[in-house]
Amino acid sequence: MNRFTELYQTLDRSSGTRSREDALQSYFATVSSAEAGWAVHVLGGGKVNAGRHRVAKTTELRAWASELTSLPLWLVDESYRQVGDLAETLALLVAAQDKYAPPPEIVHPFDTTWSIPDSSSALDDWIERFLLPLAGQTPEVRKHAIQAAWLRLDSESRFVFNKLLTGALRVGVSRRTLQVSLARLSGISTADMAHRMVGEWEPSARSYEMLMATAVSAQLLDKPYPFFLASPLPSEPQALGDPKDWQAEWKWDGIRVQLVHREGHSPYLWSRGEERLDGRFPELESQALRLPPGVVLDGELLAWDEVTKLPRPFIALQKRIQKRTPSAKLLRGTPVQILFYDLLESNGQDWRGRALHERRAELERIISRSGDETPLLDLSPAIEFSGWAELDQIRAKSPEQNAEGLMLKALSSPYQEGRKRGDWWKWKLDPFTIDAVLIYAQSGSGRRSTLHTDYTFAVWSEEGALVPIAKAYSGLTDAEILKLDKWIRSHTIERFGPVRSVNPELVFELAFEAVNRSARHKSGVAVRFPRILRQRVDKSAEQADRITALYALCRE
Repeated sequence: MNRFTELYQTLDRSSGTRSREDALQSYFATVSSAEAGWAVHVLGGGKVNAGRHRVAKTTELRAWASELTSLPLWLVDESYRQVGDLAETLALLVAAQDKYAPPPEIVHPFDTTWSIPDSSSALDDWIERFLLPLAGQTPEVRKHAIQAAWLRLDSESRFVFNKLLTGALRVGVSRRTLQVSLARLSGISTADMAHRMVGEWEPSARSYEMLMATAVSAQLLDKPYPFFLASPLPSEPQALGDPKDWQAEWKWDGIRVQLVHREGHSPYLWSRGEERLDGRFPELESQALRLPPGVVLDGELLAWDEVTKLPRPFIALQKRIQKRTPSAKLLRGTPVQILFYDLLESNGQDWRGRALHERRAELERIISRSGDETPLLDLSPAIEFSGWAELDQIRAKSPEQNAEGLMLKALSSPYQEGRKRGDWWKWKLDPFTIDAVLIYAQSGSGRRSTLHTDYTFAVWSEEGALVPIAKAYSGLTDAEILKLDKWIRSHTIERFGPVRSVNPELVFELAFEAVNRSARHKSGVAVRFPRILRQRVDKSAEQADRITALYALCRE
């Protein structure tokens, strides 16, 4: 762990992107491929203590630290609330007590080759020979093993080990920084490295060697592409110049996906959430087989109304997302469709560098040639307009299309990576707003763990009671948060762990993108992307909105 711990400390101390890139490049140049494979995984946001490989829940870690240090659990929890980081809290508590804590009995649940690594062991040894085999063992075995590891590690490695356990290994390394560092080390372009790193990552020596091999292409690895993301339109569209240079499309509210179908591979759907959607949409996968191999298409996966031939709200699509193997009833009750708006690869060739108008023409050709066989794979229409004023009138009709607004794309634009401003803009409708009463507050995490930054808001029911309708975490400045935190502490009615109920006095204006009927919520509605706009100091709680105002806005 020493080498990875040194890297973590260097990254944590670094203040500039270039110094982080240099540190990463130096690290990857000196460690084994097996360790590098795991480092790419965890630095890229991958978890070790998760899913079928879960070793311990955070509640277990706190309990085990309490037993090891002979400190009451309430004191461990209070220390956690003050420090704000569980990994650091556990490391500090064990460091303060390890001279006095008796070594726990070590129960060997594995074969004779199993042992607890020490600070000098490599990262892959810690994960593959200790943490992964430990998953699935009895609580007693897992407790003794983790406690013994805490005592065996030095303070620096113990902290990083805890970071792996808590899944909070965030150290200022963006995906882009990681891509640039590995690209320089391998001699591969940053764009190619970004493409290679998209998709599911298997942390192994072979994966790392394939990632760095100049003779291997991302297409050969059957990788999706990095998504190109639009930015909010910062001003009136007239500032963009001649409208003839722009393409307008509807801004759909679904799942952004790529359909990848290459020669020798089964087609699959890749979501912007970086997940393969295998098995969840079998009707789409079946029709994807009828597309010509060697294509990658970018579009929006939508729940579909077969009567109106329009998308349904996003909440309808959630029923399908949550089912890895949908039933026949669910397939019938929630039909889906993909509307494609871009082409990234055709006939096995990367088209991203070509202008949008060329990619669009090729996309239209592919969809039209297979249209009769692939009715669920359709083209997202380009909107015809002659001027910006006319387009603004069209945008106002977005609700009739069940759209959020418009997309504006320069016809000359290439397909880039990430959120690059200038070529793609989203021109959404103004958000819905409502005035709601603050009723609950919860402490945040990290640097805000000592402040109440997570808020629950309510509106009045038809019977005159406050009904929770949304949680919001953003929209206030640091100064406003500090002021509100003081008010919350002096106006608390009850406490439920980290949550406080407060006097229902303060009114805030909330913004949100959509509202839908929902049987899962006590209020009967679910709002989409709620955030705080401002405090309504001019309104009393009695003047906050009624639930009927939300009902009137519901789309489904």
